[in-house]
Amino acid sequence: MTHEVQVFGKNMEVTDKIHDYVFDKAEKLDRYLKKIETTRIDLSYVKSARSAGDRQVAQITVRGPRILLRTEERADDILAAFDTALGKMQRQIERYKGKNERGRGDGRSAAEVVETSLEDDDENEEVRIARYKKFTVYPMVVEEAFEQMQLLEHNNFFIFYNGETNAINVLYRRRDGSYGLIEPEIA
Repeated sequence: MTHEVQVFGKNMEVTDKIHDYVFDKAEKLDRYLKKIETTRIDLSYVKSARSAGDRQVAQITVRGPRILLRTEERADDILAAFDTALGKMQRQIERYKGKNERGRGDGRSAAEVVETSLEDDDENEEVRIARYKKFTVYPMVVEEAFEQMQLLEHNNFFIFYNGETNAINVLYRRRDGSYGLIEPEIA
């Protein structure tokens, strides 16, 4: 079963040579994980990067049912950046499979790790929204959301649809290193 592979370029021309190289290697990702439905590769040139070695950016996003993995790497050559990102993605897939097959390893459930308390911040500052982002959410439990947060390397927060409560929840990391869960209620 092959999955869909999409290759996009931003501020650069994706030649046939680059497209074929990237496509052929990314197409083999479903050998590592059969659940992959789509793989999106974004190749870009960032002219404003401080270092010349950080101007070529390769970002790989893998999606499937209850799976969302992402890696990004920078280099002075786009193929080198892609190869490094691909290696990182393969390690993330192995880590994802290990967590799903063997569990957490320390005997604790993610529910024990996640502390359900809320912090209120009453800051009245002018809001400037720099970026809008839309994404598809799949129903998952808190434990799966915690795993996804770790796999995506989102260190501050993770928004997910809680399948147990049928509501959008936010899992976040507190300053003391523990985790909190926000469960909004409509008044």
